[in-house]
Amino acid sequence: MENQPSLFSRLRAGLFKSRQNLNDKMDGLVAEHQQVSEDFFDDLMDILVLSDMGADCAARAIDTLRAQVKDRRIKEAAQAKGLLKEILVGMLDMEKPSLHWPMVILMVGVNGVGKTTTIGKLALRFQGLGRSILLCAADTFRAAAVEQLTIWAERAKCPLVKHQEGADPAGVVFDAVQAAKARKADLLIVDTAGRLHNKKNLMDEMEKMRRVIDREYPQATVRCLLVVDATTGQNGLAQAKAFREAAGINGIVLTKLDGTAKGGIAFPIVRELQVPVMYVGVGEGIEDLQAFDAKEFVSALLD
Repeated sequence: MENQPSLFSRLRAGLFKSRQNLNDKMDGLVAEHQQVSEDFFDDLMDILVLSDMGADCAARAIDTLRAQVKDRRIKEAAQAKGLLKEILVGMLDMEKPSLHWPMVILMVGVNGVGKTTTIGKLALRFQGLGRSILLCAADTFRAAAVEQLTIWAERAKCPLVKHQEGADPAGVVFDAVQAAKARKADLLIVDTAGRLHNKKNLMDEMEKMRRVIDREYPQATVRCLLVVDATTGQNGLAQAKAFREAAGINGIVLTKLDGTAKGGIAFPIVRELQVPVMYVGVGEGIEDLQAFDAKEFVSALLD
């Protein structure tokens, strides 16, 4: 527990731009209105939408706030802001799947979202928890992906299973599964191709890999994590929808939050996919990939 304050301060620092965009405007609104009114709700709605929360999520938050303000007979805008924080936490707070070993994590996401870097950071994170890790370079369509994962494998001192460029991804996964079983690895992390131009091809590839894992490694728990670049905003939401249809998602990793003022994108992604955010990336450092906590996230946005 000793490192928790530093972790929260790192999260808070990483969300600086989003907090400026959301909290500073909200404080200005509270100072301007002081009392709750319909104009206050309308202006608050605009602020939430501009944080990239999206119209549907913002309307849901405002409708809930309006009802609770009425029920609790709240008059002051500052109190309404405090109540909004509780509502926003509830919108993000989803139960996360428990960890069962051995486990296979399939990492999906379009090229450029930070998928391979996230894999390296996850490997180091689980190593720090005393788990044995094996990496699999199944993104065989992009040579740079294999090279990048090789660098991370060396940095994390993790064994890596890889084939030549253009190899069948399911074949690489087959070899990685055999290696994971032979080594008695706790966790196999698979880097998959980040192609979305043809969802059928992507779906076919994912299904082939899953069949290999299910057949060859039935004792393993399988998770599929989608990596989304927060700086892409609503485009990231569109990507999330497409991958949900093609891959079957268990959780979200939201990266590059330190580079955007649109941290509100977490809300529509959770609402649309109905899966939890598992990790957030708030910087380049290893420690800047953090396990997601809804209360801490909202506090970093609104305190």
